[in-house]
Amino acid sequence: MPTLLDAAIGLVTNFFDTLGIGSFATTSSLFRFWGLVRDEQLPGTLNVGHAFPSILQAFIYIAVVQVDVVTLTLMIAAAVMGAWLGAGVVSRWPRRKVQIGMGIALLTAATVLLLTQLQLLPGGGDRLGLTGARLLAAVAANSVLGALMTMGIGLYAPCMMLIFLLGMTPRAAFPIMMGSCAFLMPVGSVQFIRRGSYNLKAALGLSLGGVPGVLLAAFLVKSLPLGAIRWLVMAAVVYTAVMMLRSAVLERQQAEVAAMPASSSAK
Repeated sequence: MPTLLDAAIGLVTNFFDTLGIGSFATTSSLFRFWGLVRDEQLPGTLNVGHAFPSILQAFIYIAVVQVDVVTLTLMIAAAVMGAWLGAGVVSRWPRRKVQIGMGIALLTAATVLLLTQLQLLPGGGDRLGLTGARLLAAVAANSVLGALMTMGIGLYAPCMMLIFLLGMTPRAAFPIMMGSCAFLMPVGSVQFIRRGSYNLKAALGLSLGGVPGVLLAAFLVKSLPLGAIRWLVMAAVVYTAVMMLRSAVLERQQAEVAAMPASSSAK
């Protein structure tokens, strides 16, 4: 059974996730700080554990934020397809490959957060939907983001950047990115669950704590110093990424040392 710490992590990360900060990077940092989940199980645990809170977020934002139905449906479908294909690959990866992939993913997320903080990302437009070449570009890009979700790269920040670049209103990002996650995470989770590539206790904690976290953020919070919070998240994400890449280097060195006696005896 999940502990209070598992549920508390679910509550905190999904609280900020509902406000648009994202949950994958923060959850990875907290799991690694407390040593709750093995590195190779992180992608699966994130996708399985945050699936139900993400569905709840999607219902809330799709209901209250207006967006073109065709654009919303096609971008969600593309993300789901990407997640299905991506999870089949990532769920088979060994620990060291996951450490490298997650380290790069977290540094990417930190970079996007930094660009957002420095207001270097485009400011968007007033479109509620897309057509023609813009819609095709959005569908193709969201399928890639869905695949990257299975590696532990959160979809929110890059999807929001994509929507801004294509000239849509910033408000439209919320139903699109949360709807994408709500549908792709259960689909991608099937692959991780089938191969046992996740931590059940931690995933249950994320789900149990995540639901009240979503509801608190959606219905009670009126204002928060999100700028300061993003700087803290960024620092935690960079630290976790560096530690993961360091662990991957140490594991490689240990494997090389362990292989040396065997090579010597063979000679």
